[in-house]
Amino acid sequence: MPRMTAARAAVEILKREGVTNAFGVPGAAINPFYAALKASGGIHHTLARHVEGASHMAEGYTRTRPGNIGVCVGTSGPAGTDMITGLYSATGDSIPILCITGQAPTAVIHKEDFQAVDIASIARPVTKAATTVLEAAQVPGVLQQAFHLMRSGRPGPVLVDLPLDVQLTEIEFDPETYEPLPVHRPVASRAQIEKAVRMLTASERPLIVAGGGIINADACELLVEFAELTGTPVVPTLMGWGVIADDHELNAGMVGLQTSHRYGNATFLESDFVLGIGNRWANRHTGKLDVYRRGRTFVHVDVEPTQIGKIFPPDYGIASDAKAALALFVEVAKELRDAGELPDRAAWAASARERKATLHRRTHFDDVPLKPQRVYEEMNRAFGPETRYVTTIGLSQIAGAQMLHVYRPRHWINCGQAGPLGWTIPAALGVAVADPEASVVALSGDYDFQFMLEELAVGAQHRIPYVHVLVNNSYLGLIRQAQRNFDIDFQVNLEFENINSPELGVYGVDHVKVVEGLGCKAIRVTEPDRLLPAFEEAKKLAAEFRVPVVVEAILERVTNISMSGSDIASVNEFEDIATEPWHAPTEILPLT
Repeated sequence: MPRMTAARAAVEILKREGVTNAFGVPGAAINPFYAALKASGGIHHTLARHVEGASHMAEGYTRTRPGNIGVCVGTSGPAGTDMITGLYSATGDSIPILCITGQAPTAVIHKEDFQAVDIASIARPVTKAATTVLEAAQVPGVLQQAFHLMRSGRPGPVLVDLPLDVQLTEIEFDPETYEPLPVHRPVASRAQIEKAVRMLTASERPLIVAGGGIINADACELLVEFAELTGTPVVPTLMGWGVIADDHELNAGMVGLQTSHRYGNATFLESDFVLGIGNRWANRHTGKLDVYRRGRTFVHVDVEPTQIGKIFPPDYGIASDAKAALALFVEVAKELRDAGELPDRAAWAASARERKATLHRRTHFDDVPLKPQRVYEEMNRAFGPETRYVTTIGLSQIAGAQMLHVYRPRHWINCGQAGPLGWTIPAALGVAVADPEASVVALSGDYDFQFMLEELAVGAQHRIPYVHVLVNNSYLGLIRQAQRNFDIDFQVNLEFENINSPELGVYGVDHVKVVEGLGCKAIRVTEPDRLLPAFEEAKKLAAEFRVPVVVEAILERVTNISMSGSDIASVNEFEDIATEPWHAPTEILPLT
C-alpha cells in the first residue's frame, strides 16, 4: 500500500473528485497542505488578498458551471473565521464549496495555542458538515464524505479542519483505487407528479415559480419544455433568473418586493395556481404571505424534504431533485397532450404577454448627474445574451434585476440569501476563472465595491479580465431608502471632499486612482451619452490587458428605486412609467 502524508492524500482526493482550481491564502498551519499541492500538481491555485475573498471566489467558481465545486483554503484561527461569511452565503443559496483550514497541533488545540480556535463549532450552523480531523487515517474518509454531502440532497458547503500534525502524519492510502461516493437525491414518484399535473390542469390561470434549484440540477431545458407543453407562464426567482430566457413568450417576469417587474407582480396577482420548483419562498419574493397566498393553490417541489412547509404549508408537496421531477412532468404532459387532455392556456399566456408589453419602469433619462436607470439601459445595449452578470446586494442589485435582461442559466450570478457587501469583486474573479472566455460583467454600488476592492489586485496579478460597472452615489443607498421609514438619514452618507481629487466634489473616494493603483484599468463616466462608448472601451481594454476594467458611473446622490416594504400588491413606483413594448436590445436576436 502506498504511504504518503495525510496532506498529500487530501490533495490526491481533491483531484479525483474533479477539483482543478482552488483559492486561498497560505499560512504556517496549512503549509503542509500547500507543499502537497505544489508537489502533486494538477490543481491551479489563485492567491487571494483576503481569506473571505477566497471563499467568495470559490462561490463564484461553483456557480458558473454545472458540477463545479470551488475550494477555498486558509490557515488556522482568523483565516477560518474570515471564511464564515462565504460559508453562510453558500449555504443560504445551496452552493457547494469546500473550505479547508489549518489548525494548531492536536495536543494544544485546547490550550489556547496561537491561532487555535474551534472553527468546526463556529462553522457548523452555516455548513452541511464541519469537522476537525484528529486522526490522520480519517482524512480520506472525511473528505470522501465531504464531497458526498456537498453533492447530495440540497447542495451546500462543508468545512474540513486539518491540525498541523495530522497533515504531516504518514498514512497508507492508494489514490489509484479511490472512488467518489454515489450521490443521493430524492426522486419523485410517477403518482406524485400525476397528482401535481392534475392540480395544474384543473386550474384556470397557473404559473410556475422556477427557483435556483432548477439551475443547480441542470434542468432548465426540461423546465422550458414543460412550460411550453402546458402553456404555463414562468416566474423565475432571483436565484432562478435565466432558467427561461427573458425574451421567451412564457417568461412572465420576476415577482417580489424589490427585485421584481411590474408585469411579474401583476400577473402573479391574477393567478390561481402556483407550481414552485426548486425555490424556497424567500421573503423578498413573497412579501406578506396573506397577499401572496390569497386565492391560490400551491404545489411545492424541492430536493430538501424539510424545506417543504418551512415558510407556509403548500396544498401539495413533493420531495425531489428538480431534474428528476421535471423529467416526469414532461413525460406526463406529453401523454396528456397526445390524448388531447391538456387545457388551452393561450388566452392566459396572452394576458401575461400583454402585461409584459406595457407595464414597465422608465429607463431613459438624460439627466446629469446620471440617473441609475440610464446605466442599466445602456448595459443592455452593450452586453449581449452571453454575458455572465455578477452582483450581491444594494440598490444597484435591485435596480439591475428590475432593468437588465438575462437569457441563459448561470448568467445571473447573485448572492441571494446572505447578500454580504464586498462579495461582488471576488465572486466575479471566481466566475472568470471558471469560464475564462466568458463576458463577465460585475455590478456594484460604491460601498459594496469598497469592501473588498483589494481583490482587484488578484485580477491584475493572475490576468483575470472582466468588466466591473460601479454606480457611485456616495451613499449607502438601500439603507438610506429604508431609513425613510424612520424619518432619518443617519450614518449612511459616504461623501467627503477628497483633498487629492477636488474635481470629484463630495463623491469622496477616487476610485479611478485606487483601481489603477491596484494594477487595473478604470474609466469614469459623468454624462449619459458616454456610457455606451465607455462600456465598449472597457470590453476592449479587458481583452487587451487581461485585467479587470472598472467603469464608474457618477450618479445623482438620491434615487429611490421601486420597491415595497410589505406586500407585492403595494410596490411604490417613484419614477414615471414608460409604456413602450418590452423588447430585447435591437442588436440581439431572440433566442430560439
